[in-house]
Amino acid sequence: MKYTYKITVFLLLILCLAGEAFTQVSATDRRYIRIGSLQTFFNSYFSKRAWNNVYYEGLVWPADYLYQDNDVIQRAWLGVDDFTDADGFYYEKWASYITQGNVDVSLFPVVLKQTAKFDIPNVFVDGNNISAPYMGDIDVIDPTIPADRIVESVVNTKAGVTMKMRVYAFSQQYHDNYFIKEMTFINTGRVRYGDEPALNGPVKGFRIGWGTRYSCSRDAYMHVGAGGVGWGQFSWVSRSRFRPEDNNAMPYAVHSSKIPTLTESEPIDQLEWIRAGFSFLGQATAIGFDMIGGPHANGKGRLTAPHFVGTGVLHVDKSASDHEDDPNQPVVLGWHAGDTYPSTGDVSPADVDKMVNAYNYLAGEPYGSGKGGGNRFYEDNVSSITDRVDPSAIHGDGGGTNVWITYGPFDIPFGDSVKIVEVEAINGLSRPQCEDIGYRWFQAYKNDQDKGPFTLPDGSTTDDKDVYKNSWVFTGRDSFMLTMSRALRNYSSGFQIPHAPQPPEVVNVESKGDRIDLIWTPSPDELNSNFAGYKVYRSISKPDTVFDLIATLPKGTTEYADESPARGFSYYYYISSYSDGTNNTEGKYNPTGELESSRFYTKTTEPAYLKRQAGQNLKDIRVVPNPFNILASNLQYTGEDDKIMFLNIPGKCIIRIFSERGDLIETINHDDGSGDAAWQSLSSSRQVVVSGIYIAHFEVTEDQLDPFTGEVLYRKGESATRKIIIVR
Repeated sequence: MKYTYKITVFLLLILCLAGEAFTQVSATDRRYIRIGSLQTFFNSYFSKRAWNNVYYEGLVWPADYLYQDNDVIQRAWLGVDDFTDADGFYYEKWASYITQGNVDVSLFPVVLKQTAKFDIPNVFVDGNNISAPYMGDIDVIDPTIPADRIVESVVNTKAGVTMKMRVYAFSQQYHDNYFIKEMTFINTGRVRYGDEPALNGPVKGFRIGWGTRYSCSRDAYMHVGAGGVGWGQFSWVSRSRFRPEDNNAMPYAVHSSKIPTLTESEPIDQLEWIRAGFSFLGQATAIGFDMIGGPHANGKGRLTAPHFVGTGVLHVDKSASDHEDDPNQPVVLGWHAGDTYPSTGDVSPADVDKMVNAYNYLAGEPYGSGKGGGNRFYEDNVSSITDRVDPSAIHGDGGGTNVWITYGPFDIPFGDSVKIVEVEAINGLSRPQCEDIGYRWFQAYKNDQDKGPFTLPDGSTTDDKDVYKNSWVFTGRDSFMLTMSRALRNYSSGFQIPHAPQPPEVVNVESKGDRIDLIWTPSPDELNSNFAGYKVYRSISKPDTVFDLIATLPKGTTEYADESPARGFSYYYYISSYSDGTNNTEGKYNPTGELESSRFYTKTTEPAYLKRQAGQNLKDIRVVPNPFNILASNLQYTGEDDKIMFLNIPGKCIIRIFSERGDLIETINHDDGSGDAAWQSLSSSRQVVVSGIYIAHFEVTEDQLDPFTGEVLYRKGESATRKIIIVR
C-alpha cells in the first residue's frame, strides 16, 4: 500500500512537469517582471547576480523613478549527504554553488518562461508604440492564473534534485511591491538536460540556502558620496524581532506558527511573528553627515535610500511526507559577510573538502572566522537611531553583508518533494516624503542654528535634525513588515486577494496644436458590475516624478482632451481602470475601497506636447530662453533645466548648432511638421555645453506650402541663423 502511494505521488509529479518543454535553456536567459512598483528580472539557473557590467540592476523600487535598483547578488548553494553520483563517485557531503559558472557542470536549466493573465497593452505616443520593446517579456497568456504574472524556472542538478520555482507577481496597488517565490525540490533522479532519470535512490540530508546582498540603493550610490553603497558595503542586516518563547533556543532563527491569523487591522507588533531578514543603508565613516536614509547633502537633501528590502519565509514543509509548515525552519535566519563564502570548485571528487565547507555553511556554520552569525545585526551594535556606527567596520568584509537563510536537512525519497515559499519585498517612505523630510533636514544641515522644532511620526517634536530624519526613515521598517504580512495573507488564502479591473488594451496619446488627445479602447472588464470607470494621470517635464490625477471619467468613456498644457513643456500620462470597491469590502488582505489597474501598464515614457503651427517666415524664428541662464531655471521650463526651444521654425528643416568658432556641436533633424523643436543643451556626444555664444543654423529640407492658400512658404535650401547666449 505504501509502495503504491509512492508510485502515485511520483506519477503526479511527472504529470505536473510533463507540460514543460524540457530543452536546454541558456545560462544568460532571463525574464523581466515590470507590472508593479517593484520590478526585476529572474535568471534561468535559480539564483542571481545583478551586475550588468555597468551597474547592479534589479529589485527596482519604486519603479516610478530612475536609479532605484537594490539588487547586488544572491549567493546560493544546495547540498546532499551520503551521495553517490551517476558516475559512481561517492561523496560524504556533496554541494554545489548555484551560479552561472556551474551551468552545464552541476546545474542544467530546462525551463524558463513568463505567463501573463492578459496581453501587454499597446501604448502609442504620436504613433510610436512605446510598448513594443517589452512584448518579448511574455511567453504564454493564461487568464486563469491567480497572479498577474508567473515566472517559472526548472533546473535539473547533478544531485538528481530538480529545482522548480514559480514566482508570483501582482499589480494590485496594495500587493505590487513583493514577489512570492514558491520553490519545490523534487527527487526526479535527473542529473542533466532532458527528462530521463539517471538516479533512483533517496536523496539524503538535502539542504538549500542563500546569502543575499542588497545595496539600498543605486540612487544613494550616485548621490551620497560613499562608493561602497553601490555594492552594499554599508548596508545593515536586521530581522523581525521575535518573542523568546517562539525562539526555541536557535540563535539565528525566528519562528511562529500563528502568522496566518493576521489581518490588515492587526497592530504592527503582531507582525514581529513573521520570519524575515532585511537590509537598509547604514553609516559610512568617511561621510561627514548622518547617512541613514541617504540624504542628498549636495543637492536639496532628498532622501535617496528609504528602502527596507529583504526576504520573508511564508512556508517550509516539515518533510517530504508532511507538508505542514515547520516553525523551526529556516535553520539560519541571520547575517553573513558578503564576499567571504565557500566555493565548491568544479564540483568534482577533487573538491570534496570545499563541498564539505559549503554543506556545513548550509547547516549554519559561518564560513570564515567572525564572518557570520547572530551578533552583527544592526540592533546588536547601536544604542540609538543616530549612532554613527559603520556596518563595514563591524563585519570587516569589503563586499558588505548578506541576509543569510538556509533550510534543511530533508530526506527526499525518489519521486517525492519538499516545498519552500519565500517573499522578497521592498517598502519605505514615498518619494514626496523623501523630498519633504530630506529638504527639512537639509535646511538644518546648512544652518547650525536651526533647531526646529521637527515633527516626529508620533506627532511629538525634537530639536535634533538627525533624530527627525531617522525616525521617519525607520517607519519604513514597519511598512516593510506590513508588506510581509500582506504577502503571507495572500499566500495563505491561496491567492484570493481582490483584483483591480484590467486596463485598456490600447492607449493612444496624440499631440495637437491646441490640446493633447488621449484615446483608448474599453477595458475588457467594463461589463463587470463593480467597474466604475477610468482615471487619467499626468506629469509635466519628466516621467520619473509624481503623476497628478487630472480626470475621473465614467465607464463607457474612451477619450479625453487635455486642454490645459502650455507650449514648450513635455507631458506624460497614464490611464487606469478602477472599481467601485464592492469587490474589496473584507479588509482581510488589504484596505477596503476602490482598486485601480497598475499605472505601469499604460504609463508613457515619451513626451507629448502642444504642437505649434509651423512658422510662415524665417524671420519669425525665435530662441527661448535667450539668453539662457542656468540660475534662472525656475523662470524657464520647470523640471527641464537645460531645455532651449526653437519656435516658429519651418515644419521640415535641419537645425545645426555651432560654437562661436564654427565647431559643429549638435544636429537636430526636425521633420514632424510642427513649428517647435527642443534642444537640451547637449552636444552630439551627450555632453552639456559650457557657457558661451552659439550659432543655430536652420536649413529648409523640402518645399513647404501654406495648407490654405497653396502659397510657397519655404523652398528647399533656404536658411536662417540665430545667436544663442548660454550662461552657466
